[in-house]
Amino acid sequence: MNCAALGRAIVKATAASEPGKHSQAQARAVKDVLYSPGLGYTENLRIDPALRVPLATVLADFAGDTHEMLAGLDSQYVFKMGPADDPWESSGTYHLAVGHLVFRNVVRAVSQDPQAYAILRLAETRYEAKQLAAVPGDATGTPLSLPPTENARALGILDGLTDRYARDRAWRTAVRDRLLREPAAQGGYQEDPAAYLTATWLQGLRNMPEAELANRLRAQGVDIARTWTQARNTDESTRQALVAEVDLSALSGYREAKS
Repeated sequence: MNCAALGRAIVKATAASEPGKHSQAQARAVKDVLYSPGLGYTENLRIDPALRVPLATVLADFAGDTHEMLAGLDSQYVFKMGPADDPWESSGTYHLAVGHLVFRNVVRAVSQDPQAYAILRLAETRYEAKQLAAVPGDATGTPLSLPPTENARALGILDGLTDRYARDRAWRTAVRDRLLREPAAQGGYQEDPAAYLTATWLQGLRNMPEAELANRLRAQGVDIARTWTQARNTDESTRQALVAEVDLSALSGYREAKS
């Protein structure tokens, strides 16, 4: 079986029957792929070009797990990261975890393809938007600040892992072009908060001069947090403090992954 056929087989075997609903066997299959010989443990990993988009598609389908492994803040994903640890069930679906080094090596390697990276970025954006949309309107303190700061950390990690590619203009442009192929929802925040946050961020990319694109991608966590707090009519002092916290979280994640 060639790599293209293998990629198609992996996607078919692991795709959710309905969004966000995976079986134990599907989660186990993804974990086995990520831990397969010659993949995640390999330093300076290079993945065959024919496998990059399929693997990104699989990680995007497991967006919640991908988000948690990027952010690295949920202890369950530490306790269950070993190769022999089985997937676990929660909220009607099965979840998987792999070691930080394994996961980051794979994400970095597949992201060499800008199409694969855009698939990952869009899935992360949509997942994060849903997390923000779920925050109660009267939330304050940690319940208000944790979701956007965790989101920013995940995006910062993603930016740090792909810093070497983002320096290339053609790669950045291809990422944006792929992101903007996605249909943007119309309507306000009250109608569909998650769709509004995603569409607003994508629209900002559409109007962005190419010279500013790299910085704009790195500012995604801050941009979405600002849009979110404005849509929620958060008071100015709380908004400014929260955006500053989000900015620091993104920078910390970026530096950690880049080092």
